[in-house]
Amino acid sequence: MAVISTFSQTLPEWQNTDIVEVNREDPHATRFSFDTFEQAIEGEKNASGNYMTLNGPWKFHYSDNPGARPVDFYQTSFNDSDWDQIDVPSNWEMKGYGIPIYSNTPYEWTLKPNPPEIPTENNPVGSYRRTFNLPEAWNDKQVYIHFGAVKSAFYLWVNGEKVGYSQGSKTPAEFNISSYVAEGENQVAVEVYRWSDGSWLECQDFWRISGIEREVYLEARPEIHIHDFFSKAGLTSDYKTGMLDLDVEVRVLAGKAKGSYTIDANLISSVGEEIWAKELALEKIEKGVLTASFSDLLGDVKLWSAETPDLYTLVLTLKDGEGNELEHLSSKVGFRTSEIKYGKLLVNGKAVTLKGVNRHEHDEYEGHVISEEIMLKDIELMKLYNVNAVRTSHYPNDPRWYELCDQYGLYVVDEANIESHGMGYNPKRTLGNNPLFTLSHLDRTIRMVERDKNHPSVIIWSLGNEAGDGVCFDATYDWIKQRDLSRPVQYERATSGRNTDIFCPMYMRIPDMVKYVERQPDKPLIQCEYVHAMGNSNGNFMDYWDVIEKYDQLQGGFIWDWVDQGIAQKTDDGTKYWAYGGDFEPEDVHNDGSFCLNGMVFPDRTVHPSIYEMKRAYQNVDFEAVPVNQGVVKVINRHDFISLEGFDLKWELTAAGVVVESGVLESPEVGPAGSAYVDLGISSGVEDPSKEYFLNLAMVTREEAPMIPAGHEVAGGQFALNPAAATSVCTEEFAKKGSGEVSFVETKTVLTVQVPGGEIQFDRATGQMTSYVMNNKELFSAGPTPNFWRAPIENDFGNRLEVRCAMWKTFGEELTLQTLVPAEIEGMVVLVAEYI
Repeated sequence: MAVISTFSQTLPEWQNTDIVEVNREDPHATRFSFDTFEQAIEGEKNASGNYMTLNGPWKFHYSDNPGARPVDFYQTSFNDSDWDQIDVPSNWEMKGYGIPIYSNTPYEWTLKPNPPEIPTENNPVGSYRRTFNLPEAWNDKQVYIHFGAVKSAFYLWVNGEKVGYSQGSKTPAEFNISSYVAEGENQVAVEVYRWSDGSWLECQDFWRISGIEREVYLEARPEIHIHDFFSKAGLTSDYKTGMLDLDVEVRVLAGKAKGSYTIDANLISSVGEEIWAKELALEKIEKGVLTASFSDLLGDVKLWSAETPDLYTLVLTLKDGEGNELEHLSSKVGFRTSEIKYGKLLVNGKAVTLKGVNRHEHDEYEGHVISEEIMLKDIELMKLYNVNAVRTSHYPNDPRWYELCDQYGLYVVDEANIESHGMGYNPKRTLGNNPLFTLSHLDRTIRMVERDKNHPSVIIWSLGNEAGDGVCFDATYDWIKQRDLSRPVQYERATSGRNTDIFCPMYMRIPDMVKYVERQPDKPLIQCEYVHAMGNSNGNFMDYWDVIEKYDQLQGGFIWDWVDQGIAQKTDDGTKYWAYGGDFEPEDVHNDGSFCLNGMVFPDRTVHPSIYEMKRAYQNVDFEAVPVNQGVVKVINRHDFISLEGFDLKWELTAAGVVVESGVLESPEVGPAGSAYVDLGISSGVEDPSKEYFLNLAMVTREEAPMIPAGHEVAGGQFALNPAAATSVCTEEFAKKGSGEVSFVETKTVLTVQVPGGEIQFDRATGQMTSYVMNNKELFSAGPTPNFWRAPIENDFGNRLEVRCAMWKTFGEELTLQTLVPAEIEGMVVLVAEYI
């Protein structure tokens, strides 16, 4: 062990598994410091005098490897006048530097992984520079620089002095640069490595691209300030009374604080009313961190759920002994519980069903840089198509995503940025069981939990994805359970082991799901991935949901996945297309082709046809006909928390596709999980037996709601009133026209079947129909031929159907006729052809 430690100390940080950061600040919840109470309530960071964005153009230099990088670029005297400019945030591959690589399972830099070795000859480095002017009002404050996400590792310099290092590309890195900045103009330099030892845990199924991916900003704080807070807004055991447990960390950075200080906590309703307030005195604050705690019961609070996303605003104010307000912080609060009880996932005491999707952060033009506009579009589509849950596959998302999920109502499974799929799952090889990587696993998990702990939308923590199992995940599970008991934890590779509270397999077959729940296990089954949505797919989706709705412990799943990860490109003539794996990579770089196109929506967020099947399966209202031919239907409310008040029930009766009668009723006030019988008041019936009659039903919104317009169909159903009509009429008409004597005429080459008014001819060599004549008119000049093949769809290629079943592609063409025997049975002509 001493040898390993000594060796590791000779390596730079980006190659050293013993180091994940240098001088980086401890992680904390997303928060901003405001000057006034009113600003804090609004929560708009750009209105704060303590916030300065560093987004925008930066000077940029791209190097093919560390040896070619400009090593002294961080010096203030360095001349960058001939450098390019690049937008921050951005992925440099999307801006023309290097190549995007799409890989599912293998590591993109090698097919022979040997961790923790990282390439040095082919490992691009991006060097960034820019200046900023420090506001005069910040002179007596602590100044922090915040990087929302940088892939995969980076060093930071300010005014020519080295500040620190960080790796782990999907959670923030923050540094206190107070001792490095000066009044007036300052210069910041960042050196980003495409691959680091941290990349061993970033083997996700997406485009492997690099750079400063999320926002960069400066923040000013008083020397005594609120560093972090944890607001646990739960409920009492009867799920009726709110419980607010609040821990606040106050940091003192310069000696002992003078005098006493207080923290005021105020809870404001969505209409601006203060519903709760507390004051806590802080005395004898030494240099370091002091944790202050509040705990209280709040009656008559509105509960948060994906169906009722009611939020409050928590404002924390730090004051000195003279009553001067030093700063204000704020956060949205939603009162809800999330727990495993009786072998089920309960939210606010009720078993919920997760109608989910997996969502990669992907923009067709920007790669992994996601705008708020794209986030809102995703949420709008999810609400319109009945999605209520999202798994952040496979890393923590942009912080704004969680705020929007809080606001509009989506359950979130928040997943740590951990996947080492390319190493496989053998306990002797997987990184999940390699103590060398325990620090990295913990670092990523801790940073996720600390950042996102105050979001009510986050109801489950996920330890990662496809990264094996072992000591590393025992450590991360145990840390979460010590830090946060308000949410369950899941991990797919743990199966039903001790380090997961939910059995969350992927692509489990329906019979195996039934076998699991029939054992009455102590953990619910929620598939973290299922119904792989690649290409023309999702055909058996309803089969899953017929079973899920039958068993209480089958509580849904997450479709793989939400959006096709195509990159917008243009042909030589200007035609737009979506590129995938292999469109950028040279031949000697592995790619996984079109396997990145698995979405329910296209890269531009237009929808796939399969999304309508998803919408039907995920709908929260169902209908049963009892009996339908009398115009009575049973309306079933599958919502967990809301009634059907506020919806309208539209119906129409059609005959041969033409509407003969329709109506609109106010939906019955059916409570959650309830049902009611509704007489639609249909006055018409099946008046023409030769036509098919259908009753079409639609539950629609009566009024506009966030993301959902008035009149939007949330659920639909259709019932056939005379399902045998078309078949019986056709059969009867055929019998009338086809009655009469049937005869056969045979020659050496042709067999002719003669019926009144026409004849059908068959080739005696092949058994194929060659002519069909009725009433002196040839209807067919050739007949059907045996064909046992269809064009493979994307998911067929995944199981190699085109190889396994290749013989069937030409099987019909290779058949040899042995016999062709005519017969007449009960007035029907039967021809039996036998082939070899």
